Amino acid sequence: MRIVAITNQKGGVGKTTTAINLSACLAHLGHRVLLIDMDSQGNATSGLGLAKEEGGSIYAALVEGADPHEAIRATRLPNLSIIRAHQELAGCEIELAQRGNHLTRLREVLDQIRASGHFDFVFLDCPPSLGVLMTSALAAADEMLVPLQCEYFGLEGLSSIVQIVHQIRDCGANPNLLLEGIVMTMFDQRANLANQVVNDVKSNLAEMVYETIIPRTVRLGEAPSFGKAIIEYEPSGRGAQAYRALAQEFLARRAAKPALSAMEPGLPR
Repeated sequence: MRIVAITNQKGGVGKTTTAINLSACLAHLGHRVLLIDMDSQGNATSGLGLAKEEGGSIYAALVEGADPHEAIRATRLPNLSIIRAHQELAGCEIELAQRGNHLTRLREVLDQIRASGHFDFVFLDCPPSLGVLMTSALAAADEMLVPLQCEYFGLEGLSSIVQIVHQIRDCGANPNLLLEGIVMTMFDQRANLANQVVNDVKSNLAEMVYETIIPRTVRLGEAPSFGKAIIEYEPSGRGAQAYRALAQEFLARRAAKPALSAMEPGLPR
């Protein structure tokens, strides 16, 4: 089982959209996937058409020592399960911060899920901040996937994320954390800036950048309001085709070589 944190400190970059749709596409290919909604706003939860219920999040496992398996729920998509989010996760930030093991607590919880052997991939949809839940996710993850919006400010967010990765590795909380890759999202081929950002990122980070680029489409924006992944909402559309291709590339990259390290030359420090 591999634990993948999907993260970016900047909001509105397609992070949750990528978490939902990459998970759904991998499940469609037959892989057993668990999506954990770590954001108290619960967008990944509602985006799959599920209610945000008190006691249904990973809060009880993190703070109260409950069995995390009790929070796992099946979705209507075969092979895709979820641990939902709730506003209670907002209080989790404070309670975990007061503990001496706040960086390792999530890892301890996920080790219980790993030991069960029920899943091939666990995706952590992280909140768009540099708070305790996000750093805990990075300390628990085997690797990190960064959605990056094809706009100028997206580049600034990437630099901050890389700095956090270095800190997590250097302090010993997770010295083996890997940067699996960067996914360019919300791409508008009509915009010169979008093309320039893609070229700049690829020229600086080379093989870390996925070849698959996620387009900006109306249907991708609409699908969560109907509680559906894009392969359900518009299975033949550009968004669905892009996320299917991303899932295939995700698997192909893993088969071809180990995930790239966050300490690779060329990453800003």
